[in-house]
Amino acid sequence: MKSVLIVDDEPGIQAFFQRGLTSRFDVIETAGDAATATAMLERCHFDLILSDIRLPDCTGVEWVSSVRDKGNLIPVIFITAYASLETAIEALRVGALDFILKPFRLEQVLAAIDRCLENQQLKRENFVLRRELEQHRQIGGIIGECEAVHSVCQIIRQVAPMPSTVLIEGESGTGKELAARAIHELSGRGGNFVSLNCGAVSPELLESELFGHVKGSFTGAHQAREGLFAYANGGTLFLDEIGEMPLAMQVHLLRVLEEQRIRPVGSNRETPIDVRIVAATNRELLQEVKQSRFRQDLFYRLNVLSIRLPPLRERGRDTEVLAQHFINRLATELGVMPLALDKSEILRLQDYAWPGNVRELKNVIERALLLGVMPSQCLTGTPQKRSSAVIADDEALLLEEVEKRHILRVLEREDGNKSAAARVLGVSRKTLERKLQAWALA
Repeated sequence: MKSVLIVDDEPGIQAFFQRGLTSRFDVIETAGDAATATAMLERCHFDLILSDIRLPDCTGVEWVSSVRDKGNLIPVIFITAYASLETAIEALRVGALDFILKPFRLEQVLAAIDRCLENQQLKRENFVLRRELEQHRQIGGIIGECEAVHSVCQIIRQVAPMPSTVLIEGESGTGKELAARAIHELSGRGGNFVSLNCGAVSPELLESELFGHVKGSFTGAHQAREGLFAYANGGTLFLDEIGEMPLAMQVHLLRVLEEQRIRPVGSNRETPIDVRIVAATNRELLQEVKQSRFRQDLFYRLNVLSIRLPPLRERGRDTEVLAQHFINRLATELGVMPLALDKSEILRLQDYAWPGNVRELKNVIERALLLGVMPSQCLTGTPQKRSSAVIADDEALLLEEVEKRHILRVLEREDGNKSAAARVLGVSRKTLERKLQAWALA
């Protein structure tokens, strides 16, 4: 039921609105002054207020301002016979959605009301959509619905306020830097978040990049420069692909972690620092330790708290959630029309193995938007599908069993709708029903 409060001291105006607004509102109440209107607002809810600018006990703007001060955000339309630019500005300042001049026609008022109610409906829908998005966007931009992502977000919330080092493990493209940024954002540390890919800097320059150098300390050092540890002081230093760090450099990093002091290249002076280290790797560091490619003491120093990011192929419906997120975001950024993914297209994306994980999915969506084609048409190479990967683990499966598993999985995703499942499978409904009967599942 929709309700409106009319605030005007003219009985004729009150009667006019009571007769004319019955097509828009189920409840129409009137008040002749601000005091009466305030008392009515305290007793019940209204979807809209129509108020005169001039009221016996104060101006309509002053009254609405007091209503807003109490936290009441009911939409307001002002009506007046005495308009001025100053009055209009004051009305907008207190949040009025429209401004109607007397004398007016009923059609004019109804149009203003429709615009106002539509605006409110859009605000509610946007609020709901934002809440839904926040359910997917757990923390720090991490998006997902699967249990593994929920677990990652819970761990991040727990470890973020602690000063301990964190090791993030996961395949390339799973969002390790995103997780590191989330840890920093929730840490409460006031310093910067500084990122370095250890594999992207030559071993000769890595020490200078991290710790800085003094003038003349090596060829090309024409002036002194601070390192990334200095820039991250009071904040977080994210060392991506830590497994790529040379062994000699690992010794220096271990000393810094233990002593919380750095020494620029070519300097005899050590500087105390307060930097939280978050490291990431797509390698099995313990295996690297066994093969003497990574220092054991540094591994255990970094692995105080560990977080494993799941690959996209293990995240179920998150493929669809992420694809839709990237479509909406990138379509706006690129200025192109978004794509509509039907169930068969979603199934193709979910069946793909995504060796490049979320990063690959984002690139595929961007390519599809630029070319105006479906994302599945932009998949490169022929990586093993998830369905095939499961089958490969059991070489004893017969082709008929493979077909049965695939058909039943599609049927389950279509909520048992045989016609829809047949369309996805590319067969007739009659053929599908015949196979189900043969398996005693019809």
